Amino acid sequence: MTVLQSLRRWPDVEAPNLYAFDAADTLLLDIAAPTLEAGGPVAIVGDHYGALTLGVAERFGFRDLRVHQDELTGERALDRNAAEVGLADCFTHHRLDAELFDGAHVILLRMPRSLAAIAEISELAANHADPGATLFAAGMDKHLSRTMNEVLGRRFMTVQGGLGRKKARVITATGPMTGEVTFPQLSELSDIGIRVMAHGAAFGGNKLDHGTRFLLGFIDDMLPEAKIAADIGCGTGILATVLAKSRRDLKVIAADQSYAAVCSTAGTVAANGVAGRVEVVRDDALDSVAESSVDLVVCNPPFHAGAAVHAGAGIKLLEGAARALRPGGELWTVYNSHLNYREQLRKLVGTTRVVGRNGRYTVTCSIRRG
Repeated sequence: MTVLQSLRRWPDVEAPNLYAFDAADTLLLDIAAPTLEAGGPVAIVGDHYGALTLGVAERFGFRDLRVHQDELTGERALDRNAAEVGLADCFTHHRLDAELFDGAHVILLRMPRSLAAIAEISELAANHADPGATLFAAGMDKHLSRTMNEVLGRRFMTVQGGLGRKKARVITATGPMTGEVTFPQLSELSDIGIRVMAHGAAFGGNKLDHGTRFLLGFIDDMLPEAKIAADIGCGTGILATVLAKSRRDLKVIAADQSYAAVCSTAGTVAANGVAGRVEVVRDDALDSVAESSVDLVVCNPPFHAGAAVHAGAGIKLLEGAARALRPGGELWTVYNSHLNYREQLRKLVGTTRVVGRNGRYTVTCSIRRG
């Protein structure tokens, strides 16, 4: 399949140990081939950079593929890769909703690592796909578990694991069963006084992760005179919501490239009565925010790029924060201490001091140089 060889990850992080497609993509296309050849509507979920979408279009001639990618960089990479090989007209981008799966005969899924994400996808697929639909879910062996089969089994009558190839495997699910919709999920975080809404793929779900909890302890110390703040990589919007609730004159921008994150954040800010003061945007490292326009940025950066441990994803967020901050503005960051972001923060933003450290996390404050 020549189209796969041309794929790039751009604008996502690119590095020698990060790839635009893998053995799970090629195995999924091979296993699903007989069903795809029979025709019918196809929904594709979690295609990282276009391997599935463009592979199906090239190999089977489809021109009406429906695609959902949680990450905005994945969407942009697919668009770029499709334009490069002349297949830009073979698919449409969709939200994770009923329309994506409506009447689908075939569903191709790159298995997410989150069980909640699998649960939300399988709920929607089972409720809205054709009754005779087949779902093919692929992943690398090291990222698959029997529990994932069990989650699919709650909404599909038959779930069958296939033979592996090059450390990849495809799970086939048939017999969709309609049932209750359980996402998004709303919970009360009484210890910090807010409610949080979470879609399946949102980082941390409807709970408070330890890094964010540690950073919240410094909210009152963050640039008291700030008028505009940004929560970059906002997840479910906890930091943005607490900032807005604690400072009634503060405008907050909550930004993430994850579809699930921005939908979750929109629900969280609405559930806490601050939707009028929090602007929720889906962008890539604050690229929709004007340069030098923000007084305060808060960030709990990731330390994975997809399934690979790679600091590049976090560095990209820090670069975006530095660009958006005005001179003299503050970036407050919490990170796993072993990553030692302090030197990067000093180079990218300016003077950086450690303001807190516990057994696992470090909190720093960086002041944007003029």
